[in-house]
Amino acid sequence: MPLPTGWLSSRMPALDAIAAIAAIEAPRDRARVADARVLAKLLHYSAGITRTLRFNGGAMEFRAAACTGALYHIELYIVCGDLPGLEAGVYQVGVHDASLRRLRAGDYRAALIEATAGEQAVADAAAVIVYTTTFWRNAWKYQSRAYRHAFWDSGTILANTLAVAASEGLPVRVVTGFVDTSVNRLIDVDTNHEAAVALVPVGYDPGQRPSSVSAFEPLGLETVPLSYHEIDYPLIRRMHQASSLESSEEVSDWRGARPGAAPEGKPAPAVMAGVMEPEDGSIETVIRRRGSSRRFSATPISAEALTTVLETATHGIPGDYLDRPSDSLAEPYLIVNRVDGVAPGAYRYDRGRRELELLRSGSFIEEAGYLDLGQALGADAAVDVYFLADLDTVVGSLGNRGYRAAQLDAAITAGKMYLAAYALELGATGLTFFDDDVIEFFSPRARGLSVMFLLALGVPARRRAGAPNQMERGRGRPRGAPQCHVGGCGGRRRAYEGARGSGWRG
Repeated sequence: MPLPTGWLSSRMPALDAIAAIAAIEAPRDRARVADARVLAKLLHYSAGITRTLRFNGGAMEFRAAACTGALYHIELYIVCGDLPGLEAGVYQVGVHDASLRRLRAGDYRAALIEATAGEQAVADAAAVIVYTTTFWRNAWKYQSRAYRHAFWDSGTILANTLAVAASEGLPVRVVTGFVDTSVNRLIDVDTNHEAAVALVPVGYDPGQRPSSVSAFEPLGLETVPLSYHEIDYPLIRRMHQASSLESSEEVSDWRGARPGAAPEGKPAPAVMAGVMEPEDGSIETVIRRRGSSRRFSATPISAEALTTVLETATHGIPGDYLDRPSDSLAEPYLIVNRVDGVAPGAYRYDRGRRELELLRSGSFIEEAGYLDLGQALGADAAVDVYFLADLDTVVGSLGNRGYRAAQLDAAITAGKMYLAAYALELGATGLTFFDDDVIEFFSPRARGLSVMFLLALGVPARRRAGAPNQMERGRGRPRGAPQCHVGGCGGRRRAYEGARGSGWRG
């Protein structure tokens, strides 16, 4: 079933949409329902193909959100009641052809209400998006670490979903607490290969709430193998099973154990005075423009730009794992190297006070290059933002499910920073890192914490005219070049001497 096209751009400025929280929380005065056209727009700007680069001998398609290794292992499904232009059913979203494939006919939302222990946002929504990960599609390259990427890559997509929904005035919520087997059975996935990681109820229409759970049987649909053979990484399945919830009672207990909120800070504007939006500053324009920078120039960014990115992205997330949207499970720690008006050094961003806390002063360009596995992007960036979480506290409150929530929380905030950077016509890319060395670098302030995500920000370097890109030089990456990560390294890079050695590691 082809999805509608020809959407209108929203009037809300991009930075306001990225920062929005109030517009996301469901109003109680009137129903707000996404019809098929608005739902199609939401799906397209969350995970769709936004542009195509054609080169001699082929073409490369770009997605709306970043993904580790450009492997796009996150799938989307829709569970909805009757919507204008779309009949009730369970659908798989076909990104490659902008279509829906109906798996079940009828209204099955009650199954999700039961699986989420009556989560209010799910009960009131006319449609729910289910985000899954197909493990092998990422694990063939990143092995067991692909389990982290399930949340990194769904998180960057969710950042887009939240921003576009806010621009359309649609209430949404990130739901991480659900009975895993119930959701996976509904969309009929083989959990050895694919599993649900998050739900997003869209819209507010309590008058159309389903009354009972419809019985359903396994579909047994044939699927095409991703490869001729797969390598099993049992740790992925062990981690997922250990963090699964098995009953609606367990979900209800889990939701009541959310970590205590940090003290509220002073209110801050969503956008710093003096930082201007691009002339066409809609969120749709920003998502179409967004990429992953392969090179940064040595040009500094302004202090106002850095502050805008931080404040826009950290207003909060409407997640069921938080007491309030303004809370967070992961905090930004920064290596600042090239920011006019901010001295080079290591910092922690205090969300409550909306200010940078200096941890160590000095230039840490070489350390930044080393910590991201020796890629030049970390050293060349104006700022490297690491998201650190106190996993002992999170898991102590939320159990093993808290690990999923912490990874997802950091990834959504990083995805918001991605968008905010491109709204200001800067560049950004996600990278991986040496976990323990990052904590050592930011210690003693970071002692006992764990790294969830790394985002590099800066001024993108333009490829000189006539220079061949990687695709024009030949297939794949050059022999001996390092493995690329979220944004990719785009070829052979120089190694940086670090506190722990030199050369490629990881």
